[in-house]
Amino acid sequence: MEKAAILWYILGMRKRFLFFVVCIFIFGSLPLGAQSFFGKISWFAEGSVLFFPEDNGVHSDPMPVLPSPGMGASYPFTDNFRLELTLDLYWTNYGYSYVLDRAVPAAIENRSAQVIGPLLAVQAAGFFDITSFMTVRVYGGPAADLRIVFIAADLRSDDMDDASMQTDSVRNYFWSSGRWFMPVMGTGADFTINPRFKLGIDLRVWAPIYRLWTNEELPSIEGWRFGAGLRFTILRKP
Repeated sequence: MEKAAILWYILGMRKRFLFFVVCIFIFGSLPLGAQSFFGKISWFAEGSVLFFPEDNGVHSDPMPVLPSPGMGASYPFTDNFRLELTLDLYWTNYGYSYVLDRAVPAAIENRSAQVIGPLLAVQAAGFFDITSFMTVRVYGGPAADLRIVFIAADLRSDDMDDASMQTDSVRNYFWSSGRWFMPVMGTGADFTINPRFKLGIDLRVWAPIYRLWTNEELPSIEGWRFGAGLRFTILRKP
């Protein structure tokens, strides 16, 4: 029942953002000249390490450093401008600090809630050829952290009541006041392996823009996220 409620909550609260993403593909799928929308798309896979810096003192565990697989699609409007849709995934443990009145990272021995975070982004990207085999990218756009929050597995029975309460508090904190909205900016470089494949590096930053309106007293680094990783692009056929 709880997992069904979580799913229903996510779909209901974030439908506007998802509707925006769907519209991009619906309108983009209309034929453009002799070549369809899907015929122009390049697909890519990503593997990143995400850093969630924290400065909570004794009230939380250290900064999460998380592996994150991902994938995306890139549609060219010109030789230098593309629209990209990306989806990255992470998972980690959280608890709720009633002293700080917010969700905080938790090591496995202190966990109450487990979070699976699909990071969905729509980004405008500029591509600039530096040499015949090297291309530099800069990009940015709106992103959403569609966190799925549930009670951590394998807790002792006497921990379940507190864990359930903390999990509800973690979920409410993450999904309230627009804390799911985190625009992304990044840069990277791609190196041509052959006419069909490119291997690249990526550096990304997600900004906690919700801090502008929540008026919370937070450490300066709270909410920021950083990512570094590799990107493998499958080029469309000439």
